[in-house]
Amino acid sequence: MQLKVDDLRRAVEQLDRSGARPDETMQLKVDDLRKAVEEMDRSGARPDETMQLRVDDLRRSVNRQAQEAASAPAGPSTALGRLLAPLLAFLRPLTARVAVLLAPALAFLAPYARKVEPYARKLKPQYPRPGRTGWRRWMPSWRQWIGGFFGAIGLTGLFLVVAYAATDIPDNLNSYATQQDNVYFWSDGTPMARTGWVQRQAMPLKDIPEDVRWAVLAAENESFYTDPGISMKGIARALYRTVGEGDTEGGSTITQQYVKNVYLTQNQTVSRKFTEAMISLKLDNRMSKDQILEGYLNTSWFGRGTYGIQRASQAYYGKDVSKLNASQAAMLAGLLKGAGLYDPTLSAANHKRAVERWSWILDRMVKIGKLSPEERATYTKFPEPLKTNPLYDTGEQSDYLVELATQYAKKAGHISDKDFDLGGYQIYTTFDKKRETALTGAVAKARKAAVKQDPDAAKTAHYGASSVATDGRILAVYGGADHRKQGFNESNASTVPAGSAFQPFVYAAGLEYGIVKERDAPRELITPETLYDGNDGIAVSTPEGPYWDRSGRKVVSHNDGNASYGQISLATALARSVNTPFMQLGMDTGLDKVKRTAEAAGLLSSSMGPQVPALSLGSSTPSAIRMASGYATFAAGGEHTEPYSVRRITRNGAEVHLVKPAQRRAVSSEVAGQVQQALTQSFTIGHPGAASASATVSGKAGTDQDDTASWYVGTAKSVSTAVVVYRMDLTKSLEPLPLKGIGGTAANSAAYGIWSGALDPLG
Repeated sequence: MQLKVDDLRRAVEQLDRSGARPDETMQLKVDDLRKAVEEMDRSGARPDETMQLRVDDLRRSVNRQAQEAASAPAGPSTALGRLLAPLLAFLRPLTARVAVLLAPALAFLAPYARKVEPYARKLKPQYPRPGRTGWRRWMPSWRQWIGGFFGAIGLTGLFLVVAYAATDIPDNLNSYATQQDNVYFWSDGTPMARTGWVQRQAMPLKDIPEDVRWAVLAAENESFYTDPGISMKGIARALYRTVGEGDTEGGSTITQQYVKNVYLTQNQTVSRKFTEAMISLKLDNRMSKDQILEGYLNTSWFGRGTYGIQRASQAYYGKDVSKLNASQAAMLAGLLKGAGLYDPTLSAANHKRAVERWSWILDRMVKIGKLSPEERATYTKFPEPLKTNPLYDTGEQSDYLVELATQYAKKAGHISDKDFDLGGYQIYTTFDKKRETALTGAVAKARKAAVKQDPDAAKTAHYGASSVATDGRILAVYGGADHRKQGFNESNASTVPAGSAFQPFVYAAGLEYGIVKERDAPRELITPETLYDGNDGIAVSTPEGPYWDRSGRKVVSHNDGNASYGQISLATALARSVNTPFMQLGMDTGLDKVKRTAEAAGLLSSSMGPQVPALSLGSSTPSAIRMASGYATFAAGGEHTEPYSVRRITRNGAEVHLVKPAQRRAVSSEVAGQVQQALTQSFTIGHPGAASASATVSGKAGTDQDDTASWYVGTAKSVSTAVVVYRMDLTKSLEPLPLKGIGGTAANSAAYGIWSGALDPLG
């Protein structure tokens, strides 16, 4: 196989006509080839057997050049290839599918492409451009600009067509369709409660009134029946917010929202939004608008653990969706923007937002012609929903435990209401089943005794109790007799004054900070043996002189029964609940420091009384949980841990990160020990028979001057328990009523009976 001189000449001429030029990678230059041919012509030489260009030699040459190129150092193009490798790997299956789909079309267009080729070649960039000077030599021509613009449009269109063809509607639905319960466990790992917070009942579209449908459409997507299933403007806005500003924003049609609810996750990412748009387009072509709207109304979240308009109607208005009017429908439609922000029963701010959105939706219904102005004029009053969801009313005592654990789990686990309602969580609580049973039994016994003693007074009696370990674990609570009749939790309610049970915090503040008795004098330290005036009716003084109230009278303090004790040590005054020394001690220490100490020990600032002398007499209204937590701080050597009710959370076996409270020092260990010693003496004096059983028990009774509350708070076996008994007629007023004897005697109060019964045996 010989390469003839004539053949070479023709090859050179063909290269000249095509305008080809050699580049640096060509080892056989065209000019060199031409010179060789001319030299052969002049010499009259003819190829012989030694002058042959064989195919095998060509193949070996090509292979050698390929190997050299492969072993060449990685340049910029190789580095770029590494960067683009993931993208190319993603696009490779798509391009293969495109090639198969477009093969017939490409075969049909091939003849036309050959005709267009000479004209397209003119678009090939030539840099530097001939006939231009300066920076213009490097700028594309107007033909190239136009070609690039239309090429980009074509490629974008081709990409969208391919993406649409390659996107399938998923066969599996989201987890909401197979809703799970949330399971609660006792501290020993045994099941405590199982709650199915999410409730749903699918309703055919024909059973949903048109006013309800159009209220939703007016709020979310008024062009639903005419749009293609997506909103390009909304998608562009959402992409700008997500990519450009790192924020997320809606912009979805009802079809897109339905796709997100049923097939996709709630993650606000560009890929999810793109997939959502493709599925929405395909779904809009496959399902009727009514079918999509029906699915959307039956799967959307409305808060209060409800999915779907039917359950939402029952949860907020206690009626079927078929009985809703346009005004109520507008309120429910407003919840679709976010029930956590628009449920009017959650907060005053929520109520304001809900009213504004309700009014706006009704106006939109008028604007799109789905509500007459005359009917709109009749809806002037906001349709207030029910305060609580009537669909959840088991009424068990464990409901109070579930309520506490749920609140804590959401906060400490950073779980949204919506995610929690979707279920699947395993909540391992700190509640001790034996202690809970004992506490509940002790309260039940006290209730029976009160009914026997004074049936009328017992009807308005309230009991709250809680046991908290020194490490912050809430072990037991008593929230009320029936969750269905009393929704609020007595153990967590800030209702009545602590009375003399508050004295340990005043005592601790004085020991911790010292006192000032004279103006500009330095603080002086005190001890448990420091003497104070324990007589009844003494005037309260400040470093500047007597303390005057607003009516211009000197403030005086009184003891229970107006008893006087003369000069008495602070430790003895605490053990015997003598009020007058602590009212003066609070003034000498500084009421701000008393408040600071009480809050550091565990009481909430929202429950603290005004900074007046009565603060030291227990005008603050802490809950039973917080009082138990405060006394636990003294038992823990002055270290305080915020009370918590959940120790672990998993979801379908996967651990959920839980923020656990850390210890912090409230008072010095020396002060905590002195307070604990005085409380032990208080328990010994008040209950000598019980005290002989164990020397590790401490406790103190608490009463207020109006005899409206009876407390007992104490510690045994590193567990502090607080019990409060009071009377209040919730149908008439929130003012506490006199106990009228059902609280028991000072030495053997109902609160102490519950406390000792819950901790039996005390030792």
